Amino acid sequence: MGGACAAGPMVSRQAVLDESAPQVTVTRDGDHLNIDYRFGRDVPVWAFMDSALETDSRQPWRPRQWTVQTPGVVMERRGYYDIIRSTDGGPVPREVRFRVRPQAVDLEAEYPTLLFSNGAVALPTRQLDVFALPSAQAAEAVPDDLNRVTLDGGSSRVTWRDDNGPVLFNGRRHDQLTTMDERSYVLLGEATVTPGEGLSTVIDPNLPPWIGEEIRGFAPRVGQYYRDRLGAPGSGGDTPIVMVAWNGPTEQMTSMGGSVLPGLIVMSFEGRGVTTAQPDIMERSRWFIGHEAAHFWLGQTVRYQFADEAWITEGGADLMAVRALKRLDPAYDDRSELQSEVDDCVNLAMKPVAQAGARGEHRAYYACGAVFAMAAEGAQKQRTGGDWLDFLKPLLRQPDGVLSREEWLTALTRTSRDPSLRGDMERLLDQGAADPSAVIARLFQRTGVAFRLDNGRIVLS
Repeated sequence: MGGACAAGPMVSRQAVLDESAPQVTVTRDGDHLNIDYRFGRDVPVWAFMDSALETDSRQPWRPRQWTVQTPGVVMERRGYYDIIRSTDGGPVPREVRFRVRPQAVDLEAEYPTLLFSNGAVALPTRQLDVFALPSAQAAEAVPDDLNRVTLDGGSSRVTWRDDNGPVLFNGRRHDQLTTMDERSYVLLGEATVTPGEGLSTVIDPNLPPWIGEEIRGFAPRVGQYYRDRLGAPGSGGDTPIVMVAWNGPTEQMTSMGGSVLPGLIVMSFEGRGVTTAQPDIMERSRWFIGHEAAHFWLGQTVRYQFADEAWITEGGADLMAVRALKRLDPAYDDRSELQSEVDDCVNLAMKPVAQAGARGEHRAYYACGAVFAMAAEGAQKQRTGGDWLDFLKPLLRQPDGVLSREEWLTALTRTSRDPSLRGDMERLLDQGAADPSAVIARLFQRTGVAFRLDNGRIVLS
């Protein structure tokens, strides 16, 4: 079952912006897209900021979907990035066209393309951003976390068109739309916006009905719980929108995936296993919604600074979802969910958790982030009798909207009055441990998280 992810850092990448920012036109033509770049200057190499790998294959997604139509231009992978360059070594032509057949694939820590069963397609608005490089070899020296570097490039100015009708953006139809700095999705094709209590929905017409009913019924309740405990999310603004795609009843598959952006949750479902509302699938879908809705607070009201700090938002949102589901459904087995977090963290923390993304082990950010949040919750309970959301609430008041690792760990020390907790967490983050169970057990012992050791395994109690 695919995991939820608030993909990538929500902070704006540092960039040098100028009036020669690329002009891009995206035109839907049946089941294909034409993407036309018009560059305002001569550059040897353009690199795509969104160059994530496919989750399953760990191969770049763009070369599998985009075909270069302009003679003398090639696309290839260099380092962490998809690049385009001229075959003769000169500047990239000022105008470059791609013919695209979009596919729905899960990406590592990035926003995916959504395909709807009626042929509509939704693309992330920032998928088309590029930066300039002096050579193909220079791309190999660019780190995977662009928040740590200054780039020669930035937001592209993108015009969106559909030959068959208007496009959809933020719940509204436009005959033609231009975006630049917005971080959201644009839907090309037929779609219906359904206003609802607390949120609007854009749902694939062939989505199994129970999923739509569950989203419309449960998402407002979990959102209200977070609002009651934490206040209004900093993203504020219009009524949130949930956009849900259906990739069909594939045999022997049960898949849920998605992410969150300002005012928007996007989800995709696939597989025979989700065509009927079985109890375990219902529970997972609720947890999934709880996690994604949590990111309106932990991920947008505040966001992490660098990609290796994703454990702050992902693990924190996991524990938020567990606490919300238990509050709304007392029969929910919260201990089983948290046991999975502990088990997975033990398996993944033998190597540095902070570098898990580079290894393709993004699950470490969720599992170990949740373990750290459980320890913080234990410290809060010892200090005030409160829970994870009580620990989290003051951390949402960052003036710059960024919750850094330093600020998170400082809050833990302030609440627990035990600086050794920070030391053990930093060890797992920066070095890993030969025996993560021993380190986690020490964290739990000092913060009052109930557990026992069973042949060296941490078993929550």
